[in-house]
Amino acid sequence: MIDLLSEGTQANKLTRKEIILKGTIIAIFVFIPSLSTFFLFWWILDDLLQATVIGGIVHFIAMGFSLKISRKFLTKKRIS
Repeated sequence: MIDLLSEGTQANKLTRKEIILKGTIIAIFVFIPSLSTFFLFWWILDDLLQATVIGGIVHFIAMGFSLKISRKFLTKKRIS
């Protein structure tokens, strides 16, 4: 009986490879939009401070979306 319970809890855990893969995907969701916005506005405005502020705002917006994306697509489904 105890073995069945330990097997059930092990089945819901993510492996190290899955954690690294899913973490990389989330990092790309946050990194690409914020960095591209920063460089685009730095090139357009020619002002490093304004580009940094705009890139930071986009970064936090992307972090909010990545939280929702990770909860919906990247979590392991529980087996009942």
